[in-house]
Amino acid sequence: MPKKINPEVKARAVRMVQEHQQDYPSATAAARAVAKQLGLGRETVRRWVVDAEVDAGDRPGVTSTELAEIKALKAKVRRLEEDNAILRSATVFFAGELDPRNR
Repeated sequence: MPKKINPEVKARAVRMVQEHQQDYPSATAAARAVAKQLGLGRETVRRWVVDAEVDAGDRPGVTSTELAEIKALKAKVRRLEEDNAILRSATVFFAGELDPRNR
């Protein structure tokens, strides 16, 4: 189970990488340095920076808001499909009960 990171720490890490990115040969190197300084995983910090760039429109991709909406819609579709399966089963059951050949 991933641990919950304080949003302020996340924002600070992203800001630090963005501010000091020109001091390093790549964004990954900057993320590695900031992650070590803050005691976080380097890939976690790098991913946060990429997500922040996508959310800001600096990089192509799906924003966090869109991802949350997609997740909610997929959950809704799953629930509706389950409801439809239950209704289909009930229809078959009740149709069989009303069939005069079964009396």
